[in-house]
Amino acid sequence: MISNDKITEIFFNIDGLSKVFEPPLRQNLLTQGKKTRNRPGRMSSSQMMTISVIYHVSGFKNFKHFYIFYVQKHMEDKFPDTLSYNRFTELMQSNMLPLALCMKACCLGKCTGISFVDSTPVRVCNNKRINNNRVFNGIATTGRSTMGWFHGFKLHILINDKGELLDFVVTQANEDDRTPLKAGNVLKKIFGSLYADKGYP
Repeated sequence: MISNDKITEIFFNIDGLSKVFEPPLRQNLLTQGKKTRNRPGRMSSSQMMTISVIYHVSGFKNFKHFYIFYVQKHMEDKFPDTLSYNRFTELMQSNMLPLALCMKACCLGKCTGISFVDSTPVRVCNNKRINNNRVFNGIATTGRSTMGWFHGFKLHILINDKGELLDFVVTQANEDDRTPLKAGNVLKKIFGSLYADKGYP
């Protein structure tokens, strides 16, 4: 498992960036007329994002098992006021944007001149439940990958020849793979050779 020093380092970095990102994000929600939570919760957003990052480097394949049987039982000294699993997953949805911003700000590698790009489907439901699905209703779309049809989104990832993450972007499932590469700043810091499969002609 990840060391205590590494956990502290992850939390320190996330908490520092959260203090920068959260005020403008909260102000943006207020200007859009959306309600925001003013009373602090039992767990801070920095703690919740730290747990999410630890999970992805822990080797666990099931987040529920990781949270209930590892975080709540063996990490009480680091996270003494954990929420129930259902409440944690409910609140974590609102922390996905700050977490993505933190990753963009401090977790990306540097281009070496040899880069690779590929996409993977992010399914929000089984294909049989597409018509009845309510998760990301009106946002998720139906598209096709090399593995067949799916409902949800596409995650596009760029890495260098060392396996370091250079950038990432999430698009709708029915969007052309070339679109995120042509728009925005995805390739702004990429130079040299970029390798991709036939989905990026």
